[in-house]
Amino acid sequence: MPFERNYLLALENLFQRKRVVLLDDLRSTLQTHSRTTIFRVLSSVGYLTSYSHAGRFYTLKDIPKFNDLGIWFYHHIGFSAHGTLRTTAVFLVNQAPAGQTHEELQGQLRLRLHDTLRDLVQAKALTRQLWQDVYVYLNADREAGAAQWAKRQTLSRRPIEPTPALPLDPARVIDVLVGVIHHPKDDAKAITARLSARGRPVTLEQVEAVFSSYGLKKTARPPLRRSRY
Repeated sequence: MPFERNYLLALENLFQRKRVVLLDDLRSTLQTHSRTTIFRVLSSVGYLTSYSHAGRFYTLKDIPKFNDLGIWFYHHIGFSAHGTLRTTAVFLVNQAPAGQTHEELQGQLRLRLHDTLRDLVQAKALTRQLWQDVYVYLNADREAGAAQWAKRQTLSRRPIEPTPALPLDPARVIDVLVGVIHHPKDDAKAITARLSARGRPVTLEQVEAVFSSYGLKKTARPPLRRSRY
């Protein structure tokens, strides 16, 4: 149909200019406020919704270049080959030989997911065990979860590194450097908190890596004490 073809051409032009868009971008491009029409056109070519930012961002299914965990970032916006944040968290926990702590998942997904993990445990999609003052999230299957728990017991107090380690987006590096300029007395922990509060998630380890790369001040980390989440 010519009418449908015009929609597809408009959509193609939009995603040639922008890799990731909002619903308002789609409304403007397709010149319609009908969600039914918009998502019918998107579905005809295949699309993904971001797992971060409450699913407000969209991209076409052939645009992302996923890493080994099925995660792709466009600047600070996260997309997953596994779908929503909930399904992605379950996948990442289930595929980890020793389960996952919140800190490890946060390093992989670049956002905090305390509430999501709590909901998944309540829904029996995951289980959790307390390990050295921090919860480890495990496969809900009893046998698989037991194997993960046994593996976790062999690890030292230092948590396993997220795999693969994700490079910090250049935009976040700039955010860290600007934060240091504006707040020269802040340590890495304070910079991390400031950026997270502004909706620009970054981990403490990533901020410290920027400090190290640019020869900035060293931070004295307090004795290790982890949240139970």
